[in-house]
Amino acid sequence: MNYPYVTEFRHSLVEWFNAEKRDLPWRHTTDPYKIWVSEVMLQQTRVDTVIPYYNRFMESFPTLDLLAEAPQDYLLKHWEGLGYYSRVRNLQAGAREVLENYGGVVPDNRHEISKLKGVGPYTAGAILSIAYNKPEHAVDGNVMRVLSRVLNINEDIAVPKTKKIFEAAVEELIDPTNASSFNQGLMELGALICTPTSPKCLLCPVREYCTAFNEGEPEKLPVKSKKMKMKHLSYNILVCQDEQGRFLMEQRPEEGLLAKLWQFPMIDTTSQITEESFLKECFINVQARHELLSFKHVFSHLTWHINSYYMKCKSSSTGDWFTQEQIEQLPMPVPMLKIWEEVKNNK
Repeated sequence: MNYPYVTEFRHSLVEWFNAEKRDLPWRHTTDPYKIWVSEVMLQQTRVDTVIPYYNRFMESFPTLDLLAEAPQDYLLKHWEGLGYYSRVRNLQAGAREVLENYGGVVPDNRHEISKLKGVGPYTAGAILSIAYNKPEHAVDGNVMRVLSRVLNINEDIAVPKTKKIFEAAVEELIDPTNASSFNQGLMELGALICTPTSPKCLLCPVREYCTAFNEGEPEKLPVKSKKMKMKHLSYNILVCQDEQGRFLMEQRPEEGLLAKLWQFPMIDTTSQITEESFLKECFINVQARHELLSFKHVFSHLTWHINSYYMKCKSSSTGDWFTQEQIEQLPMPVPMLKIWEEVKNNK
């Protein structure tokens, strides 16, 4: 790449970021552990959503040691509602690797930090540049959008190998003495100014160096092919309460979607297991039944269509039965929290 305005571009971007950056809690530290936590939380999650989770997480796990030693249910409870729970399991595994292999100090080079569980090229670059001010690429969706417009890059950003083009571009453009502000500036520019639709070009600090702006069609970039087709699943969720006021719960498998979180029994409406056969298998005698909530919950490539039911039943010796107080301590996915709130409100 032969970009003629590298020095001017760097200066304008860094100066703008230092003057206009949002006041976010993880921008008050250069602790690589705390930067790591923030970057993991921010993956596929909005900044406004992350802020209260980050603050609460830091109160409970202010050091890498405390995170590494935390019981998993307690850890998952802190992540409850953020989604993509494999992120926090990988974060804890990575923290343990830092303690075991690097004396509790997060590595300051890409070779070693990339060995940690869950640390991919973007997260590695973000930690290295923001915490250690190392001139390393950290390419996310915001960065690809900005640079596709500035440099007129027409490759499909939905294709994984395309990211290599943007990583090479950042390596050439990055300010070696202000790597932290440069990388954060690219991300901030994409989040606030160079947005997917209706970019605020007249407010952009680097518009005079932007090819797409000068050609008058910034919204045509980046090129991105369509997402994969959404899959739809339907479930009946059974909230069974026994004579002692306890509720039947089940834990999801150790691998896969929402791994190891707790839920009310879920019956796939397309499976051979019916509501009747499930209740019979668990020796549950239903005395009263009424509908709770019907709603849909959307994941990235999957939608759950949910009908939930409350059931008053006689005690059963099978399964995991919990009191209300015990359920409050269990990590549960968002759909279950929604149903649980409905149960408590209608008690």
